[in-house]
Amino acid sequence: MKVTIIHGQSHKGSTYHISKILADKIGGEVKEFFLPRDFGEFCIGCTQCFRKSETLCPHYEKINPLTEALDEADVLIFESPVYVYHVTGSMKAFLDHYGYRWMLHRPEESMFHKQAVCISTAAGAGMKSTNKDMADSFFYWGVPKVYKYGVRVMATSYKDIKPKIKAKIEKDTNKMAYQIKKNAGHVKTGIKTKISFYFMRMLHTRGWDEADLAYWSKKGWDREKRPWKNNKGV
Repeated sequence: MKVTIIHGQSHKGSTYHISKILADKIGGEVKEFFLPRDFGEFCIGCTQCFRKSETLCPHYEKINPLTEALDEADVLIFESPVYVYHVTGSMKAFLDHYGYRWMLHRPEESMFHKQAVCISTAAGAGMKSTNKDMADSFFYWGVPKVYKYGVRVMATSYKDIKPKIKAKIEKDTNKMAYQIKKNAGHVKTGIKTKISFYFMRMLHTRGWDEADLAYWSKKGWDREKRPWKNNKGV
């Protein structure tokens, strides 16, 4: 399997270590990127990606290596420490650049066959809302299987986490890695995703942005084809 990790910060703290532990247990080829080191631009709201093409984004050349890694991966791991009950600003800025890939616009077909993991840590609280920040994008990208893992580490560095908590992390990541490997190659799109897709399809059949309409028409999604079906119609 191919795994791509997007780290929501450039330092190697607790969230980083948990994502690496999980990736090692999944195995396979791993690519990782650190924000903002590998991409740190803010969306400027030019709407070029929506109205015309994502290639016209002023940051396209910088973000494209990360995009290619996302598309090639079987498993996506996004991780962020809790910053004021949400993801880091770097992670938010990164996700903002993929608004054009939400189901309403031009979702990437390969996303409907992947698994994804959201990981967050905090000394206290905020993991649920932080994971939701990342999981929302995964859902609207069409990813059918999303795991969310939040840990109250009660420490500001990985080395200071108590042995009991580290033991639980080992146990939890073992279980998650097992499920990911078990589901590899045959994840199924859920009813919630299908309902959202059909709602978006209804909008497209009634008229929408020209770039989006052309994309959906080329894919055949405005007719009988669906992004989650393989050549056998599954």
